[in-house]
Amino acid sequence: MTADRLPSGALLWLVASFALLLTPQVGRLPLWLLSVCGLLAGWRWLAQKGRVRLPGRWLRTGIMLALVAVYLVRVQGSFTVDTAASFFVLAVGLKWLETRTARDFYVLFYILVYLVAVNFLFHQEIHWTLVNLGAIFLLLTALQMLNAPDLPGGAMASWRRLGGMLLKVLPVVVLLFLFFPRVAPLWSVPLVSGQARSGISDTMRPGDISSLAQSSERAFRVTFAGEFPQNRDRYWRGLILDTLKDGTWHQGDTESFRPPGRVNLDGGVGELQAREYDVLMEPTDQRWAFALNDSVAVSDNIAEKGDGLFRFRRPADSSVRYRLALESSNNTVPQDSALKPGEASRYLQLPASGNPRARALAEELNQSASDLEVIRRLMNRFREQPYFYTLRPPKMPVDGVDSLLFAEKRGFCSHYAGATTFVLRSAGIPARVVVGYQGGEAGAGNEYLVVRQYDAHAWVEAWVEGQGWIRVDPTAAIAPDRIESGLREAVAGEGSFLENNWASAQKYGNVPLIQWASQQLDRINYKWQRWVVGYQGQSQLNLMSRLPGGITMKELGYITAGIVGLGLLVAGAVSALQMRRGRRRDGYGRVLSVWYRLCEQAGVPVRYGETPAAQALRLAEAEPAVADSARLFARMINSHYYRPRSGRRSVQENKSELKRLRRLLVSMRRQLRRAGKTQ
Repeated sequence: MTADRLPSGALLWLVASFALLLTPQVGRLPLWLLSVCGLLAGWRWLAQKGRVRLPGRWLRTGIMLALVAVYLVRVQGSFTVDTAASFFVLAVGLKWLETRTARDFYVLFYILVYLVAVNFLFHQEIHWTLVNLGAIFLLLTALQMLNAPDLPGGAMASWRRLGGMLLKVLPVVVLLFLFFPRVAPLWSVPLVSGQARSGISDTMRPGDISSLAQSSERAFRVTFAGEFPQNRDRYWRGLILDTLKDGTWHQGDTESFRPPGRVNLDGGVGELQAREYDVLMEPTDQRWAFALNDSVAVSDNIAEKGDGLFRFRRPADSSVRYRLALESSNNTVPQDSALKPGEASRYLQLPASGNPRARALAEELNQSASDLEVIRRLMNRFREQPYFYTLRPPKMPVDGVDSLLFAEKRGFCSHYAGATTFVLRSAGIPARVVVGYQGGEAGAGNEYLVVRQYDAHAWVEAWVEGQGWIRVDPTAAIAPDRIESGLREAVAGEGSFLENNWASAQKYGNVPLIQWASQQLDRINYKWQRWVVGYQGQSQLNLMSRLPGGITMKELGYITAGIVGLGLLVAGAVSALQMRRGRRRDGYGRVLSVWYRLCEQAGVPVRYGETPAAQALRLAEAEPAVADSARLFARMINSHYYRPRSGRRSVQENKSELKRLRRLLVSMRRQLRRAGKTQ
C-alpha cells in the first residue's frame, strides 16, 4: 500500500492524536523540538493530500542525522530520563516521514500509545489524564477507520462503538484498580533533569524570592487533623542558608550525594491523628520537604536532617505525599546548652569587608545590651522608620545591605532577611537565613490549605542563650499584613500582586465566581492526586482494612485472580451468546451452511478458503444435473455479500431473495436425490 492509499480519515485522526499528546509536553520540551514535530506531521498530511512528496531514503537519512545532531548539541551531554523522553518524541516525529503502508501505520499507532505512558511520567494531574485518554480515544478511532473505512456513520459510529466497549470494561477496570495488589517497584529511575522548576533554591540573592512572588503555581497542599494554625504560625521551613559569599547566601553544609532509592510517594499511614498533618507536595527535583516548627516525621518517606529540617531519601521528581505531627511547642533549651565552636563560627561568618554602615549600626545597637535587646532594637528600627515592603525593589549596589538600610529602605523579604542576618552577626549574635514558605489559603470547603509559590518567604533565626534558636522576621515588623493576611494584602497599595500573570485565577481575588471555580477545580485535582494517583500500597491496605474481616496482601491476590477469572468467563459467555445470536439473525449464513452440507453429501468437499462461485463450479463438474442451480445460487450469495453499499437491498427484498435461495436448495436436493447422491 502506497502513501496515497492510506485512508485519509485514519491518518487525520492519527495526526490529531499526536498533536494532543504533545500538549502535555509544551512546558517541558524546547520550542524548536515541538515545531519540528509539527512540521514533520504536517509534511505527512500534505503528502496524503498530494501537495508534496514524501522524502526518499537518502533525504530521510539526511533529515534524521541533522535533527539528531541539533538535539545532541542542545542536550550538551546531559543524559537523563527527561532527555531520553525528549529524544523519543523526536523519533516519533521522524517516523511520520516513513509512514507509507498499513504496517507503518500500526507501528506508529503503538509508538503513540507508548508516548501516552511517557506523558504520565511527568504529569499525573486529572486534566492531563483526560487529555491522554482523549488521545487514546482518537488513536482507536484512527485504527477503526484504517481497517473499515467504508463502515456507515464515519467517526460518530466509531465513537459509539468505543463508548460501548468502554462501558463494558469499566467495571472490571475499577475492580482491578481497587484490589490489584500495589507492590513497591524493585528499582526506581530518577526523573531529575536539571531543568529549573518554579520554587525556592539552595541559594539566595536579594530579589530572588520576589521573582517567585509573581508565580501562582502550587507548592503544596496541607490537610490537618484539626483546625488550621493561625496565619502567623504558618512558617514552612525548608532550608537554612548560613554562608554569605559575594552577596549570595548559601548552604554551608552541602548535602552529599545519595543513590536513588525506591519510589515511595505514599506517605499515608491511616487516618490522621490528633496534631498530625498531611502534605501533598508538587515536584521540585530536590530532596527537601517543608514542615512547621516543632514537627516530627510520621511517614517513612522523609527523615529529619537536624535543625528541624526534613529530607526525602531521593529527589521529589513527582508529586509526593508525606505526614508529620506537631509536638508541644517548647522554645526553651537547657541552661547548659550552647552552640558548638564550629557552629558558632559558621553562624557568625561574614566577609572581611563591605557594608561599613551596617557594621557600625550593629556596634551601636550592641552597646550595653543583651542579645534579645539588640534584636528588639533592630525590629523597632524597622517598625518606626519608613521602611517599605515591595515587589518592585530597586537594584542594590555592591554594599547592598548599607543601601537597603540607609538609602533605599525598600525591599522584599529576602532583602530584609539577609540584611538582618548581616547586622546580627556583626553584633556577635549567631544568626542564619531560613527559606521556605509563609502562609497558605484555604481550599474549597476549608478542607485543606493551598500554599503557592508567591507564599515563598525568607526570615531569620537567631541563637539566644537559654532559649536556643528563635524566629526573627523583619517582614513581620515592616509589613505585618504580609504575615497576617498574605502577600495580596501586603502589596495592595502598589498593585504589584501577580502583575505579569494575567492568566492566573488568583490574580482576580475580588471576583467571587472566578475564585469559586478555581477552588472547585483545585479540589477535584487534589482528590484525584490523593486517592487515585496516590493510591499505593499503604493507602490500599488502609482501605481494605475497613472491609468486614479486613483484607491482607495475600487475600488481595486471591481477589484479583478471582476478578480476572470471572471477567474472562463472563466475556467468553457473552461472546458465545453474541455469535449464536448472529448466526440466528443471518439468514444468508444459515442458507449457505445448508448448501455446504449438501455439497458434502454429494461427495464434493468444502474448501472454506474459496468463494461460493468456485465451490459451485466444482459441484457442477461433479454433478452436471445441478450445474445451473448451483451457479445461480453462488451468484446470489456473492451478490449479497459483495454488492456495493449503494446497491444494498431493503429488508423486504432480502426476505424475497432468501425464499428464492431456499427454493434453489430444495431443487438441488431433489436433483441430487434422483442422481442417487443424497437420501
